[in-house]
Amino acid sequence: METNQLDELIDESIRLELNVAELYKTFSEALPEEQDFWWQLHIEEKSHAALIRAARDSFAKRGKFPHDLIANSIDDLKRSNAKVEMLTGKFNVTPPTPLEACEVAVALENEAGEMHYTRFMEKDASNAVDNVFQVLNRGDKDHERRIREHRQSIGVQP
Repeated sequence: METNQLDELIDESIRLELNVAELYKTFSEALPEEQDFWWQLHIEEKSHAALIRAARDSFAKRGKFPHDLIANSIDDLKRSNAKVEMLTGKFNVTPPTPLEACEVAVALENEAGEMHYTRFMEKDASNAVDNVFQVLNRGDKDHERRIREHRQSIGVQP
């Protein structure tokens, strides 16, 4: 993969993590009874962005960037970013219901950028670089499962 293409994929991936973090912050502010849950996910998404940034800064120039940490389609990442930005704007104007927040979050966690990150963190580390990032990520994973469990715990079903 060319350096410029990798740089663009990394930048869009970082942007996606930060955009999802902002959306979860919006949910935290809009749903006071669920504030702690959404705030925790907000913090974790910011942490994901920081880990991708660290991977870029530490390994990309040396050709050791863990490529499966991020999606390989710039178009998919740009579409996801545009969607999350639109949703954040929408929910800043009209707050979501608890069900709507959960449904939107589950759908986003299943999109390209978020799925690549999740799969990377769940796979068996094939080298020392992968292992370092998995250890640093620790418990900041399983967002989709946790959102589904949260939805069930608050008694809101699709």
